[in-house]
Amino acid sequence: MTDPFALFETWFAEARTTELNDSNAMALATVGADGQPSVRMVLLKGHGPDGFVFYTNQNSRKGQQLSANGRVALLFHWKSLRRQIRIEGPVSPVSSAEADAYFASRARDSQLGAWASLQSETLDRRETFEARFDEVKARHEGQDVPRPPHWGGFRVTPERIEFWEDREYRLHHRRLFLPAGTGWAESLLYP
Repeated sequence: MTDPFALFETWFAEARTTELNDSNAMALATVGADGQPSVRMVLLKGHGPDGFVFYTNQNSRKGQQLSANGRVALLFHWKSLRRQIRIEGPVSPVSSAEADAYFASRARDSQLGAWASLQSETLDRRETFEARFDEVKARHEGQDVPRPPHWGGFRVTPERIEFWEDREYRLHHRRLFLPAGTGWAESLLYP
């Protein structure tokens, strides 16, 4: 198989049946303007030949790092399948229409939380956040919650995709896909 997106879909479909929690969880590695790397888990919310999509508060540390250095790495690790997928490439914002549509599909409390949270800023105590949440909830009572202007999505356009399968005695199987013309070239890597 030389289509990494079809292979991803096959593996992802298997993970959705074997992983008990968050089969769409992926590690997102970013680098800030100071050169300091940072990694955290985010949730995949869309994927296809145009890339891999996640959403976040653009004012967060993660959002600031994405603005400072638009190159990232993703890692899916499915322990139950003994597989992982590594993806590297540039990141770009999704369209406002796409972000609006996804935001509208979220649970109401998640929508309200996006307004209430000053993500990544220092919080003096939990009660402060809860009070902010209650204020936002009251402000939007009886109406739709619009997407905050500081909240949106990002699409990672892959320039490198590696599929890794665990094998006994660390004799793993690694398949690397790199862009080639209008398609992808596949090669193997030593374990």
